[in-house]
Amino acid sequence: MINSVGVVRKEAENCNCLQVFFVSGSFKVDSVEAKKKEENFRETLRDMANSKYEYVKSFELEDEVMLPNLMVVRIDGRDFSRFSQVHEFEKPNDETALNLMNSCSAAVLEEFPDIIFAYGYSDEYSFVFKKTSRFYQRRASKILSLVASFFAAVYVTKWKEFFPQRKLLYAPSFSSKVVSCASAEVLQAYLAWRQQDCHANNQYDTCFWMLVKSGKSVSETQEILKDTQKQQKNELLFQKFGINYKTLPELFRQGSCLFKKKVEETVKHDENGNPVKRLRRKAVFVHSENIAGRSFWNEQPSLYNDLGHFTKDIGKIEPDFIRSFQFENKLLPLTWVVVRIDGCHFHRFSDVHEFEKPNDEQALKLMNSCAVAVLEEFEDIHFAYGVSDEYSFVLKKESELYKRQSSKIISAVASFFTSTYVLQWGEFFPHKELKYPPSFDGRAVCYPTYNILLDYLAWRQVDC
Repeated sequence: MINSVGVVRKEAENCNCLQVFFVSGSFKVDSVEAKKKEENFRETLRDMANSKYEYVKSFELEDEVMLPNLMVVRIDGRDFSRFSQVHEFEKPNDETALNLMNSCSAAVLEEFPDIIFAYGYSDEYSFVFKKTSRFYQRRASKILSLVASFFAAVYVTKWKEFFPQRKLLYAPSFSSKVVSCASAEVLQAYLAWRQQDCHANNQYDTCFWMLVKSGKSVSETQEILKDTQKQQKNELLFQKFGINYKTLPELFRQGSCLFKKKVEETVKHDENGNPVKRLRRKAVFVHSENIAGRSFWNEQPSLYNDLGHFTKDIGKIEPDFIRSFQFENKLLPLTWVVVRIDGCHFHRFSDVHEFEKPNDEQALKLMNSCAVAVLEEFEDIHFAYGVSDEYSFVLKKESELYKRQSSKIISAVASFFTSTYVLQWGEFFPHKELKYPPSFDGRAVCYPTYNILLDYLAWRQVDC
């Protein structure tokens, strides 16, 4: 660990009282005036150190999603094939697991008012922000990490509600990215692409697992399904298993979409016991075989007012559009990558949960335990430093984690840290209920030299 005291001493070596300060660790305060001098001195030292190290902030890259582009945050379960196997999800679809995903997405829409629409299936969800949103100054890394982090926290929080007889064996996590859509037409293509993927994956998985359950090996099943078309899969299901694919639950075939709609709710009862109702915007679930269809979209005022009209129906999706949806920014090779996460609104979180001031030792130990879990989960992270509600994780210089795709690295670390925080809460606060899910935002910064990396760490410790 870098010794911030030594760093500060070099900057302030001409201060007469410095030796006493570093030997004793604090001044003896005999009066209000002396206390004021001590506070001023500490502030001076901090300012001097910050002025030397703040240059490291210049390595942070701007990642604002420029207006008038529409923002979509897509999250995907990280290694959910293993997660579903360990937790014994039903194949090809576990309805309870899907309902848990849907419940988490509803919580996201309630938490972030700028999110107007969501669509998801299996272990993925896409969240669409209103076109005028200035959420987090439209900074992609902050937004994608925050959504993934909050989703992961809610997933762990709600696990017992959906699986009361099944223990959550380890912390789930999600990767996420921001997809920038230049117009309503591009958004329409994106949604059509995701729903087509839902249909193709579900049809294949249904065939695959029915064949496996009938006694076929995995390799035999893969060979049978190789190069089969949509109609051939439908015929296989019907002829071999008596399954009409079109009669399977909409939840499996179509995925789920969620958007805010004005609904009438009873808010209270008058003195005669009659309900008093008000119109409120509430997230509602809808299933549709074509969420990108003009008729579906343009029938919802809350969608076309905040996101734009769909002027025509989509046939074939432009390949260039798909390439843009799949594009990933990569971090510079052979640089030191630091992923820094910060608690979102942790002043309020600490007040609500009655953390001791100025420092709650149990809360800090929980943060440290989560950091240890991150280092164990990600082999390429070799060092971490944290204070209060923030942590910085340093990847080895030659790391190829996620092929250095920044969004995947940031979101995976932030969401895993958050789900671990919720999972371990009871261990550190056995007599204190977690009132609501925490969340963390993140960023990734590349530092070209070891000395600059050290200056970054010194800057964070001085700030501590």
